[in-house]
Amino acid sequence: MNSEYQRIVDDAEHEWRASFDQGPTRTRWTILPVQIGDLAPDFTLSDHQGNERTLSEFWTGGPALILFFRHFGCRCSMARAARLKDELASYDEAGGTVVIVGQGDPERAAAYARDHDIVCPILCDTSMRAYSEYGLLEGLPSQILYGLDEQVRNRDPAATDTLVAERRREGRPFVDNPWQLPGEFIVDEAGIIQLAYRYQYCEDFPDPRILETTLHSLTNTESEV
Repeated sequence: MNSEYQRIVDDAEHEWRASFDQGPTRTRWTILPVQIGDLAPDFTLSDHQGNERTLSEFWTGGPALILFFRHFGCRCSMARAARLKDELASYDEAGGTVVIVGQGDPERAAAYARDHDIVCPILCDTSMRAYSEYGLLEGLPSQILYGLDEQVRNRDPAATDTLVAERRREGRPFVDNPWQLPGEFIVDEAGIIQLAYRYQYCEDFPDPRILETTLHSLTNTESEV
């Protein structure tokens, strides 16, 4: 790991710690979030190769499945990436184009794609504006930190220091916003949201049959029963 990349990771880890110590702040919608039938918010973001991409290009000509990941050090995001490897062919067969939105910058997104064999684009929403516009909230400790000991759930500094050091040794440091909840959306070629799935907890993965069936219905492809 070169020194510049290490600096980028360290900065992201410091951001994680500041957000973790503060606790979640966006746990309620202040306005009605976008839902089925609404026009999907469009953004121009850098992808993991440093190219500027718009979300709308992924639903031009057919439906898009947009996956908003948690931070790149999150075990559940890694589990979602592993599941996606097995599911990707079925989404492609159903006529869907898959794109991931992550919190990280292009350098870390590229490393994440390489480490987890992700072949679809990862767009980098470092400002988290897209997360917000798609109505994705932060979770409470009970939604994010379940399974960890009580001291960590209560954000005890010493317990947090120990956990942070452990994750560093594992090579997957905590980075970015620790409280962000994921979500998955299907947008049709007219730019209309046809499925809005917002996780209620870290590993609240959607059943892939729901995603496949929605994509099939938008491409007039018969789904297997």
